[in-house]
Amino acid sequence: MKKRLLFVCSQNKLRSPTGEEVYADHPTVEADSAGLNNNAELPLAPEQIEWADVIFVMEKAHRSRLNQKFQKYLAGKQIVVLGIPDNYSYMDPELVKLIKSRCEPYLP
Repeated sequence: MKKRLLFVCSQNKLRSPTGEEVYADHPTVEADSAGLNNNAELPLAPEQIEWADVIFVMEKAHRSRLNQKFQKYLAGKQIVVLGIPDNYSYMDPELVKLIKSRCEPYLP
């Protein structure tokens, strides 16, 4: 069974969709992404949290907002702060490199 990775940022425009794309064709994982803002491209839904094995947030502030908005869905969920600031464009090679290196320890 594939490990399910959920990437979360604010708007779901740059960082989290990059994470999803990086792992789109990975043989041992499934990936999805969403944003915490109400006006995100794809706002985070409880179903995505329930689906996920690991939730990757880009910043500590995202973990705080995730806990505030979705506390009742997070029991037993692994939440990892990647520490990636919002200064990269979609699929920026440096962003891809950061995501790969920081997610690697959590992959099967």
